[in-house]
Amino acid sequence: MTTTRDFWLSCGHHLLDRDADGLLPVTDAFLQAYLARPELAPPPEACAVERSLHQALLANPRQAVSPEQLAAIADADARENWELMLAWRDQLVSHPTLEAAYMDLVRQSRRFPHIFINHLVQIILRNALDGVGDAYVLRAAELFFRPQRLTSHEGSLLAADEETVAGVGSRPSSPLISLLGLPAAAEIETLRDVNAAGYWDRSDGFDFALDLTAGRRGHAALGEVISRFVAHLLRIEVTVEPLTELRDETFTWYVGLDADATAIGDALWRGEAIDEAARSRLIALYRLNFADPGEMTEAIRGKPVYLMMAMTTNRMLQLKPQNLLAGLPVRQGEAVS
Repeated sequence: MTTTRDFWLSCGHHLLDRDADGLLPVTDAFLQAYLARPELAPPPEACAVERSLHQALLANPRQAVSPEQLAAIADADARENWELMLAWRDQLVSHPTLEAAYMDLVRQSRRFPHIFINHLVQIILRNALDGVGDAYVLRAAELFFRPQRLTSHEGSLLAADEETVAGVGSRPSSPLISLLGLPAAAEIETLRDVNAAGYWDRSDGFDFALDLTAGRRGHAALGEVISRFVAHLLRIEVTVEPLTELRDETFTWYVGLDADATAIGDALWRGEAIDEAARSRLIALYRLNFADPGEMTEAIRGKPVYLMMAMTTNRMLQLKPQNLLAGLPVRQGEAVS
């Protein structure tokens, strides 16, 4: 795959090709990258069975592994790691594309560690956003697969990558770092027009904060990501309009983009008043419309769908992109399968 400006190199998209439908078939090189991770590299004290299995799978990552082979691994933790990795490999190779493997996870509510799911979402978005020249859209897409810490600063709502926040040095070097409670050496700065061109070179550092204030560019950029994600995986065209306030709307249909937003939406659906504390945690609203109402379920055809996003009480944000795919009122049709 090629693009004029590359980004998220560490996700391994260069190990994949696109099929005629623009989707990502699973390649041996992609599987081998998983197997080369330090977590799976046998330590010096590993038993001969584990070392042999690792070498065999590096050579042929699709080869069958019997329960007896796994049971013969001496170390219990290593055995558990291999069971999990092989279950994940089987999930990927049992579908024609990574997109289809992800849709199966969504439909069947299959459970795997967040790190696996988030990586899959990232690489699917890397495909769906290939060639996008707007750094705000790419930074907003990070919310789909990386938890964020939120803070208010001079009337703005800023999102910073939680892992970057947690992993930085020890001496505050900017007001934003102090507000977020970051140690010093964190080179986090808010994405703005004057520094947006630097996003591509820094995209794997996840060190730009995004202004999510209602009505501003980051708010709108997330709506663009939502529409592209839906189009790529559900094969339907939608428009996603950012809203700046919660009015007395009739919620014919809504989707919570995270667990807290779902709880708030459920309360509104039941006709309950939400208190000021809950209202203050509701940080983004969107109105989603189908380009072709015929692709909606008949009961609400032609009516808008509302999307809600909220932070937790400790000001964290962890989106659940699967909610979009499972929660939209889509008539049985052309979704990736």
